[in-house]
Amino acid sequence: MKYTFETEVRGYELDSYGHLNNAIYINYTEQARWEILKNAGLLESFLSNNLLLVVIETNIRYIRELKLFDNVKVETQISFDAPYLIFQHNILNSTANVKAAKAEVKTLLIDRERVPQDIPEKLLAII
Repeated sequence: MKYTFETEVRGYELDSYGHLNNAIYINYTEQARWEILKNAGLLESFLSNNLLLVVIETNIRYIRELKLFDNVKVETQISFDAPYLIFQHNILNSTANVKAAKAEVKTLLIDRERVPQDIPEKLLAII
């Protein structure tokens, strides 16, 4: 299943060259993941069970720059490679209809004592 998060490049996200700062692409992928968890009802479940979905690895490939007021779409697909949830993000400039970046983010579900936990069936069902 593919999930979509949309935003717009804001002025404070630009670097001194006038395009989106490279770190902000990672912020966009982070927000996309929060939205997926919230909309699936999993965020509330994780919090009430003292679980944390933590990023353990991020790989990103920058393809084209994003500029002020470009419309951005983050398309995300999730896969499971026990014990990891892997998020594949395509960051698209929907204003120009081109791919701006792609990222793979590996995550692990842990409890408050930092012990890895099994992925809940509800989460596996949505991927």
